[in-house]
This record gives sequence, structure tokens and C-alpha cells, in this order.
Amino acid sequence: AQTKNPDVVVCMSQILSDLVNGEFQQMASRSDREDRFQLYLDKTFNKTASLMAYSCKSVAILANEGKGDKDITDMAYRFGQNIGIAFQLVDDWLDFVSSADQLGKPSAADLSLGLATAPVLFASEQFPQLNQLILRQFSQPGDVETAFQLVWNSQGLQETKMLATKYSEAALASIKEMEDSSDKQELTLLADRVINRMK
Repeated sequence: AQTKNPDVVVCMSQILSDLVNGEFQQMASRSDREDRFQLYLDKTFNKTASLMAYSCKSVAILANEGKGDKDITDMAYRFGQNIGIAFQLVDDWLDFVSSADQLGKPSAADLSLGLATAPVLFASEQFPQLNQLILRQFSQPGDVETAFQLVWNSQGLQETKMLATKYSEAALASIKEMEDSSDKQELTLLADRVINRMK
């Protein structure tokens, strides 16, 4: 509100609305594999990428005030959206491969909360027995450990890494038309840093 720009206020309000929707989506469960993955991506946007997308768009609106160049605000939004999804995919990958000290939370914390993230969803394609664990939200004794091991025995981590890279590349593609500048270079470095968390 302090910006006195109604478009920025709308963007910031949308972040809160998306976050609430994301919390509800996180509690939902789907039995269909494709629906489940789409729900995961929608939730990822609402809980993580929306903040980045609408923040980037808000900055572009303010930097572009009075010029009305919709292309720059759309570009900023797409960059933030793709970086946000890539960031969350990397975070979900790290939940399986990093120690508690590195993450700042216990490994497999999402499984313990009953959440099926990208590595689990990809692994369920190779190991259909994961579907039952996902549907009951890893609530029975041994579910978390079984799911963790199945993810490690699958291609789920590799597929998550590849998908994160794809979203990072989409973020870079969204700024391809941007004039070469130190700002563009910083955005490129940001996209690289998001992915380099997986090394």
C-alpha cells in the first residue's frame, strides 16, 4: 500500500491468496498419478513460486511505472514463476540427499509430515507400492523409511533434478529478450545458484 500503486497491491494480495490455497492443496490427496503430480505443481506454485513470481512482477511494475510496458512485467512474472518452481524442486531433492545440519531440518521431513514431493511421485512410477503409502500419507509405522528407501532405489531423484533444471532453463529463456546488462547477468547467476544447490 505504501507504494501507492494499486497493481502492486493486487500482486501482493495474490501472494497471500495463493499461499492459503497452497495450504489447502497440501492437505489434499489424489489417487490418479497425473492428477497427483499436477496438484503437486499447483501447490508448489502457490506455496513457493507465487511469492517469487508476483514479487518480480511488482518490482517490474514499479520500475516501469508510467511506461505501461506489459512485456517487461510478464517477463518478470515468468522468471519468478519458473525460478520459484525450480527452487522448490531443488528443496525437495535436498530433503532426500542432505543431512539435517545442511538442511536446517531433519532429512525426509516432508515424508514425516505426510507430504509426497517430486522425488516420491517420480519414484511411484517405478515402484507402484508407493501409491498406497502416499494415499495414507506415510502414516503407518515404517512408511517413511520404506518410502525413503524406494526413492533412493528409483530414478526419482534424478528425474527431480532434471525437472528443476528444466524450470531453471525456462526462467533463463523468459529473460532472453532482455537487453544485456548487469541486471540480466545477476538474474542469470540467480538461476544458476538455484540449480547449483544440487551439486
